[in-house]
Amino acid sequence: DHLNGQRNDAPTTAGFVAIACGQSHSVGLRSDGTVATWGGDSDGQRDDAPTSAGFVAVACGQFHSVGLRNDGIVLTWGGRHRFQRCDAPASAGFVAIACGWGHSVGLRDDGTVVTWGADDDWQRRDAPTSAGLVAIACGSFHSVALRNDGTVV
Repeated sequence: DHLNGQRNDAPTTAGFVAIACGQSHSVGLRSDGTVATWGGDSDGQRDDAPTSAGFVAVACGQFHSVGLRNDGIVLTWGGRHRFQRCDAPASAGFVAIACGWGHSVGLRDDGTVVTWGADDDWQRRDAPTSAGLVAIACGSFHSVALRNDGTVV
């Protein structure tokens, strides 16, 4: 996408260990724990990105991004006007993150999930409330979780 800088602005340096893409922006996680952003910035996808180190995972939704720090804290940026940052958790204890179109999910170290952002298609209200979850993933308007017994919810 040349209009939003997806190809023109992409980093040319090495050292990336993970990447994620939103609708028109991308995030890269460097080996030193910092993030790089490129592409669209209509909702702060680039301008609001953290400049600190310590990140271990990144995920992107439509106009927002989420980073998981090595201390288990989740940071959300972008999505200024589309509710993607609403109710983002402020506590530690997260081990995984995932993003849908306008919602996000965090897996806690106790096997429970926390959801935040858009809920117009019940992305948050249908979230499992039990423990024993070991993995999470998001589609545009839904999420799934894997239980420790191998079942999917």
